[in-house]
Amino acid sequence: MARMQISERRACAAAGCNRRMFRYVRLPKDDAPIRKRLEELAAERRRFGYRQLHVLLLREGLKVNMKRTRRIYKAANRQVRRRLKRRVALGRRNPPPAVGQLNQRWSADFVHDTLRAGRRFRCLAIVDDFSHESLVIAVDFSLSDSV
Repeated sequence: MARMQISERRACAAAGCNRRMFRYVRLPKDDAPIRKRLEELAAERRRFGYRQLHVLLLREGLKVNMKRTRRIYKAANRQVRRRLKRRVALGRRNPPPAVGQLNQRWSADFVHDTLRAGRRFRCLAIVDDFSHESLVIAVDFSLSDSV
């Protein structure tokens, strides 16, 4: 405008931009009170994410947009830590003693399957641990666990 000696209206028309966009001045928002309260709430309630904290902020009377709450929450480097699943120890801690002869130790196991018609059946298999030979296999539609 200064170089070509034309008005703001003509310069915006020549450039193809809106005059409101040309005059727009962004006002900085003060996030300090919201950030401070969000930090306090997050410290109190460690398992709450930004959505639940946003609800608490609204209940306290702070008018905050959800996106703004998320932006402040992420800028504060906050996040709910995922809980680790408890690891179950695989196998036994004290393995059973080795088997040295036939019929010293047996193992029992239930196996189940479904027929094509939809009926389920169960098998009780008793196995010798030394020879891995199946001693008995009992098959029925209604074997109970106590057999």
